[in-house]
Amino acid sequence: MLVRMFRRSVAVVAVSVLAAVPVYSNAAPGDEARPVGMDRFYGQQLSWHPCDIANLDKAGGECADVLVPLDYGRLDGRTMTVAISRVKATDPARRQGILLANPGGPGGEGLDSIDLLGDVLTPEVTATHDLIGMDPRGVGSSGRSPRCGWPVGEMIRSAGLDPLGFAHDTVQSVGMAAGCLVHDPEMMRQFTTRNTARDMDIVRGVLGEQRIDYFGLSYGTYLGAVFTQMFPERSGRIVLDSAIDPDRYWEGLVQDWGPADERALDDWATWAATKDDTYRLGATPPQVRATVEGLVRSVTRQPIVFDGFTVDDHWLPFLLHGMLMNFRLNEKLADVVREIADAAGGPPTKARTPWLAAIVESLRDGEDSTLAQIACGDVGAPRDPGWYWRNIEETRATQPVFGAMAGNIQPCAFWAGPVEPATVVRNAVPALILNSTGDPRTPYAHAVRLHQDMSGSRLVTLQDVRIHMTFRPGLSACVNDAINTYFGAGTLPAEDTTCYADQASQ
Repeated sequence: MLVRMFRRSVAVVAVSVLAAVPVYSNAAPGDEARPVGMDRFYGQQLSWHPCDIANLDKAGGECADVLVPLDYGRLDGRTMTVAISRVKATDPARRQGILLANPGGPGGEGLDSIDLLGDVLTPEVTATHDLIGMDPRGVGSSGRSPRCGWPVGEMIRSAGLDPLGFAHDTVQSVGMAAGCLVHDPEMMRQFTTRNTARDMDIVRGVLGEQRIDYFGLSYGTYLGAVFTQMFPERSGRIVLDSAIDPDRYWEGLVQDWGPADERALDDWATWAATKDDTYRLGATPPQVRATVEGLVRSVTRQPIVFDGFTVDDHWLPFLLHGMLMNFRLNEKLADVVREIADAAGGPPTKARTPWLAAIVESLRDGEDSTLAQIACGDVGAPRDPGWYWRNIEETRATQPVFGAMAGNIQPCAFWAGPVEPATVVRNAVPALILNSTGDPRTPYAHAVRLHQDMSGSRLVTLQDVRIHMTFRPGLSACVNDAINTYFGAGTLPAEDTTCYADQASQ
């Protein structure tokens, strides 16, 4: 009943927001060597300058701005620039080309490629490749828009345990969408993955390369897969780590977090139960889970205020979600849960653990609206609040902690429609796809489906490890060797491969 009561008022506001936003075409095909009218972009000369980023400056990096069309369907219209960086190959005589990286998101700043890959690439790869970083359009130094004035730092949060919480989030999502779309909607609606892929091809052309070698992490795998579909002839050695199934991006991916996070919670609970003498969260995995579920109910009745931010049933699941994606954070997560349990039912307090303090500060003072601008601009979302509420109710029993987060409504429900259809990825471009079976952020099934849709790919599975991003120091030499061999020699594994962590992950 409550959902029906506010659905009409929400719809009126949403329609007014959408009606105020003009629709722009963006129909230029991507798979072209150089579309008509693009000479001034592909033929531009770059002005390189110091990056003023510590890691890049130390590595001898340099930065430049690349001119690109705002709307690839209006090549004579507005333009913008995307920021790139370059660390040249250490052995110019053996140089093979460029290796461009994306750290994920949507909305992750990618200019500092050394920070992402500098400790895992072999000297052979850095000797033969210029490392290229890039802030995607709308991100960081590539035209990031002003803050939207959001009342909270993230658009992903739980609907809570009752209909009133969902009603609150629905109305808030309308305002969050409206707050973004009043800022230059013509520009903002062009912050799409397809346009970023087109920008990448201009970067390739300006740098005088025939192909791009590419490393994409998380959302970067979606960007990479889209690039291979739009520019198959320009795709070199493509590595996609912790992969997204393009058919499930964006709303489907978020829904898939629910069961994946529940499994991750059980995995962490198994570890925490062995540390009951230290953390006092439960001596068995079911007892640890019961403690967590009890905390969610407790903060529903009486939220906890840390450093001026209210942790309630909307935000506690999100906090857990962020820390469960890496088993190496087990102890830090246990410290945070213990601190929340100690503070439950008490007065406002100050966060004492650095991780909790950092999360609270981000949610209180930050604004991850860039995520919304790209994700909501890429793919349309269902607009009926009732659709989300039904999904939440259907998952309460099987996903008691995370179902209401994975199924919750977002500003995307009230965003203007995408300027062009989402990319359907079906190709035979060679690629190396990697995923851990225990990854809760990009569940393993996504990598399997992407592998099927990219028939020229090989899949490397990191078995029985709860972690997001497999290309890490000290995690799996098997994984790192596969990636470095592909980048260095261009050799994919002869068949799909299963790797294991070098040390036990518990």
